[in-house]
Amino acid sequence: MEPRPAAPRPRLCDSLGADQTPSASTLNAARAEARPAGRRAPAVAAVLPAGGSGERMGVPTPKQFCPVLERPLISYTLQALERVCWIKDIVVAVTGENMEAMKCIIQKYQHQRISLVEAGVTRHRSIFNGLKALAEDQPDSKLSKPEVVIIHDAVRPFVEEDVLLKVVTAAKEYGAAGAIRPLVSTVISPSADGCLDHSLERARHRASEMPQAFLFDVIYEAYQQCSDYDLEFGTECLQLALKYGHIKAKLVEGSPDLWKVTYKRDLYAAESIIKERISQHICLVMDTKDENHVGHRLEEVLKDALNHVKVTSRLPCHTGRDLDQIMSEQCYSYVCVNVMTSDFEEIRKLVDMLEESNLSILYPVVVISVYFLDYKSVPFDQKMENLMQIREYAKEVKKRNILLCGLLIYYPQVFYPPQDPSCLT
Repeated sequence: MEPRPAAPRPRLCDSLGADQTPSASTLNAARAEARPAGRRAPAVAAVLPAGGSGERMGVPTPKQFCPVLERPLISYTLQALERVCWIKDIVVAVTGENMEAMKCIIQKYQHQRISLVEAGVTRHRSIFNGLKALAEDQPDSKLSKPEVVIIHDAVRPFVEEDVLLKVVTAAKEYGAAGAIRPLVSTVISPSADGCLDHSLERARHRASEMPQAFLFDVIYEAYQQCSDYDLEFGTECLQLALKYGHIKAKLVEGSPDLWKVTYKRDLYAAESIIKERISQHICLVMDTKDENHVGHRLEEVLKDALNHVKVTSRLPCHTGRDLDQIMSEQCYSYVCVNVMTSDFEEIRKLVDMLEESNLSILYPVVVISVYFLDYKSVPFDQKMENLMQIREYAKEVKKRNILLCGLLIYYPQVFYPPQDPSCLT
């Protein structure tokens, strides 16, 4: 088993995208359910089999390493699990030929709590290797045995904390649990001559998804007992718990985003989902509290024009504490309105803090610097010079995955708000 990299990582605590983040009341209720009064919370670990070759995708690179927005797909899945603070260890099973590539991904994107083991030739053998790394009966194990283990696919990047909590809680009570979804298509059984033999009633059946969770002893003992045939040709972990542990798994309704990236077209769908999530929040940073200033009209216009986007306002961030508040909201888009200053020092400060936060390691960060200036009192040449400075600075910060642009808006000092907000756009 490879040692876990000890590199620091970005301070990311919440789920990606305001519309996808479970409410505080939902998570608190689930956490309370997972930790009854007078009882400790179960120790939880996760195992990700990532040894597949991606044959169905039809590309030479295994699908878990295919880039989505220039970042490997498996990195998104690891991030989703890392955001869940109560998952203590994450064991990833990768093939020997991809071991170095996986180490580079962990280092580049500063993942934490990750341990690597070598994958088996089949999915079940990879999972079994991951469980062995967590078992106390292994003499070279450097991990502690959990009470509950989550098994998840490396190519399901959109798993949310509330689903993980539900399957862990159910596994603690029933011994095993798994996420399910309604069937999209009817399942039919063909006869030997290629004709229809019978079909299943779709309403009575469900598709088995991931994540799944188990009491560790239940699933580990099942893998120790299962046959070579199961290890070679089986795919369903819940069935192993039923067959060898006589445990009937509790089925938990999953969300539509639990789908698995299987075909090449799924990569484009995953990219669209990620883009949509990171564009759902704009932070408006304004260096004045004057609510009558034209800059606040911009805020109104943004809220009216982007009614599906969360727009929040902040004063300039001069301390790490202020920045942490914005980071906790998973914001990657900033509109900075400069009213009290004619230079872009405030933008430099914000960009520096964004870079120090390592936020741009995971996704591109967009910063738009807006200047509202009185055209009667400020020479045009002076302002164009400032914008050229921003343009040169933008080339520099683009290398850090921060996309910066400047916008100069001239207006008379005596400003009469238009009746139609679109006049400002």
